[in-house]
Amino acid sequence: MGTVGIKQVAARAGVSPGTVSNVLNRPERVAEPTRARVEKAIHELGFVRNGSASTLRAGHSSTIGLMVFDLANPFCADVARGVEEAASERGYAVILSSSGESGERERRNLRVLAEQRVRGVLLTPVGDDGDGEASARLRERSVPVVLLDHPAPRADQCSVAVDDVAGGELAAGELLAGGARTLAFVTGPPTLRRCADRRKGALRALRSAGLGREAMREVPVAALNARAGQEAARRLLEASPPLPDGIFCANDLLALGVLRVLTQAGLRVPTDITLIGYDDIEFTAAAAVPLSSVRQPTYQLGRIATELLLQECDDPTGHAHQRVMFQPELVVRESSRRPGGGAR
Repeated sequence: MGTVGIKQVAARAGVSPGTVSNVLNRPERVAEPTRARVEKAIHELGFVRNGSASTLRAGHSSTIGLMVFDLANPFCADVARGVEEAASERGYAVILSSSGESGERERRNLRVLAEQRVRGVLLTPVGDDGDGEASARLRERSVPVVLLDHPAPRADQCSVAVDDVAGGELAAGELLAGGARTLAFVTGPPTLRRCADRRKGALRALRSAGLGREAMREVPVAALNARAGQEAARRLLEASPPLPDGIFCANDLLALGVLRVLTQAGLRVPTDITLIGYDDIEFTAAAAVPLSSVRQPTYQLGRIATELLLQECDDPTGHAHQRVMFQPELVVRESSRRPGGGAR
């Protein structure tokens, strides 16, 4: 059987093609009995509307774009769940893509989203300013862009983010409260805003404890995953001076990698060294040593960002731009508090 069109649906329902079009696009204009007859014909014939044609007629589509930094990261998966559920409730589909922390890939994917005529875009930007050339071009085309997990640098743009400076202070402060006096900060590239902000927060916690920045050794890695965490732990084990009292990892995947190597080396967490991560992904509580972490409202990040985006899509001139900033929450588990509370 070939592709079913509006004419076949109209013939099956005994109405004109124009009536079928109204049922699809302006159902309130069609009497309920007629609408029910057309919908029954649509179901029986398996009719699927031509989305491209509908988009051209309306000037926009019923899709939005979501670009995260890493599809394999559970943080991004939780954010995407909030986006998808909020979009679905409004009749929108989501085109999901990843920048892989690459500026070139971000620009390429944003061009593809523009070609797909998406109604708007949710973007976790690669650049620190969050206002790259490709993003600016979308806005010039009247395609709203809401920054996700990144504060907007402009007053005329919405964003939803978490205070990562406060989160970094919570994480380092927890290790210091457990008796640590020297720390290592395992982090991604300094160009990543969330890593830079978590570092600022950790230094603030050191100052509050009467310690200088020399009390924290930085261990940068190229990626924010468990393999990079393992690499960082090996570097710490091989380095001189000796291991610090505590390790703060910029996300939980790094912390899980660090934990594995420390355990393989015969070190006991938290007795020999304390450890904390960031994001509070599902796996942290189920780790061999349950990991302390800093929790972010990931689902809410995605949901509220989507609501702001669709509000702007519906009313671009009257929409009041918002920069929403959530506060993180410390989740204390076994990994961060040494028995007795003292340093090694």
